[in-house]
Amino acid sequence: MGRLGVVDPSSYSQPDLITTEHSALNWKIDFAATKIQGSVLHRFKVLTANLDKILLDVRDINVTNATLLAGGSELPINFFISDAVDDIGQKLTLELPSGTAKGSLNVRIDYETSSSASGLQWLNPTQTLGKEHPYMFSQCQAIHARSVIPCQDTPAVKFTYDATVEHPSELTALMSALIDKKEPGKTLFKQEVPIPAYLVAIAIGKLVSRPLGENSSVWAEEAIVDACAEEFSETATMLKTATELCGPYVWKQYDLLVMPPSFPFGGMENPCLTFVTPTLLAGDKSLADVVAHEIAHSWTGNLVTNKNFEHFWLNEGFTVFVESKIVGRMQGAKELDFKMLSNLTDLQECIRTQLNKTPELTKLVVDLSNCGPDDAFSSVPYIKGSTFLRYLEDLFGGPTVFEPFLRDYLKKYAYKSIETKDFQSALYDYFIDTDKKDKLSAVDWDLWLKSEGMPPVIPNFDESLANVTKELASLWSSKSVAELADSAEIKTTISIHQLIDFLGKLIESKDIVDLNEGKINLLESTYNLKSSKNAEVRFRLNRLIIRARLIKRLDEILEFANSNFRMKFCRPIYRDLAGWPEAKPAAIRNFVNVKDQMMAVCSHTIEKDLGLK
Repeated sequence: MGRLGVVDPSSYSQPDLITTEHSALNWKIDFAATKIQGSVLHRFKVLTANLDKILLDVRDINVTNATLLAGGSELPINFFISDAVDDIGQKLTLELPSGTAKGSLNVRIDYETSSSASGLQWLNPTQTLGKEHPYMFSQCQAIHARSVIPCQDTPAVKFTYDATVEHPSELTALMSALIDKKEPGKTLFKQEVPIPAYLVAIAIGKLVSRPLGENSSVWAEEAIVDACAEEFSETATMLKTATELCGPYVWKQYDLLVMPPSFPFGGMENPCLTFVTPTLLAGDKSLADVVAHEIAHSWTGNLVTNKNFEHFWLNEGFTVFVESKIVGRMQGAKELDFKMLSNLTDLQECIRTQLNKTPELTKLVVDLSNCGPDDAFSSVPYIKGSTFLRYLEDLFGGPTVFEPFLRDYLKKYAYKSIETKDFQSALYDYFIDTDKKDKLSAVDWDLWLKSEGMPPVIPNFDESLANVTKELASLWSSKSVAELADSAEIKTTISIHQLIDFLGKLIESKDIVDLNEGKINLLESTYNLKSSKNAEVRFRLNRLIIRARLIKRLDEILEFANSNFRMKFCRPIYRDLAGWPEAKPAAIRNFVNVKDQMMAVCSHTIEKDLGLK
């Protein structure tokens, strides 16, 4: 594929020559055709004289007209779509009149999306909880905004937007923006803080809300909204804690939308309206940390943004780092360190399985010249990135020294898109005239940014909570069923987070003695796993059942895989099943039956995991 652009390898747009300042969306939502029809009016800022064309990103979009608006008159302009790249998109060229000057330029594009746009999911009524009304939602990260809007689909460009959305009058429309005006069948939105295209988001369904705080509500279908309000009742506290850590919250509203089960991520930090998976509904708030993560993105990612997805760790590493601090302030330093250590277990598993054939993607800064961001997506930028920041925090003297730097960094680059070198210079500028300046030369940047595998240095964490799970995993992997049944140690009381980490460590054990039906049964009875509603627990248990090769429980495994299409759960389950010859044909049959209910980003990656693509 090669690099599509100078600034961003995954985008044809040329933000060094022209940049989007504001986009006005005018959309009609057509549920029958599963399309968005309408227009976008982009206000561009031309940065160079005599620009002869504008290049935008599209993916399977049908453009009908392009019009230049100037001085009250409308001038149709030539356009064509070319240079298709599989799983990435195409180039839309808009030809400009000769002598186009620097400055403001308004272009309207009339278009409709494809009925199978990669960034949109359309659910028929039977796929919803209420069973009476259809539902649609978007997921534009990393590079799927181009399937919804012809745009500069690169995080190097940030713009404000407004939208007029026509939709069935009995349904509620929500976007990553504030509601400006509502009338039956039409909702107007306004986002006055500049955002990258991947943060444009929409959802339409039979939705209701409950308050979570003075500027915060949770939205969901009626059947689950009260359970959601209870599960996420700590949202206002998390938001307040994040503000203390990071500075003022600029987005005004912080709402949550609990998505249908086909939503492919744990959460998506759409401004003003975080999307979260229903797999967080454990009944005990134990998985609500994902909300802390999405809240943290209000600063790390949404306010200070990676310039392209080669530097994705600037979004996600910082966000996990801030998320762990929110958890630490609410639950204590031991829990903070335990969370970061548990993350390292997950990272080890990711490197061993998902990335074992592409070790170059285990670097902190990756090369996306010949790889799309969806294919590079992993836990590396999240966990290796946050571990690097914790290493730096410890090196420079701990939270009392590093947190003021963090706030300074966020203030310095607010509303901007940056690369790793910008972070390096911020760190250097902040500490060069302090008594910590000698620490700057102690950082081996090449080692951290360019080396493959696990983090080169594991910080000095408090291991007291993790040691319990380590010992349990050692016990269960090395002892027979008979020995375990007589052991008092397995009766040790552990927290839900320790249970999740212990099961993860057990999966990572190279050898497990007697991994058979008896051992799985003992595991289930000891920790009440059969009755658990916790998706993280059920996910890990299913992986152990696969490892034990219990073919008679295959239906149960597939039932879990079909209960949600969150990639964190689906992909490892399908990968494990692909490595089990007896189960692989059934796994493929099951996937083929359900893949049309998945978002493109999910089905595309699982096809690769199963060796079908």
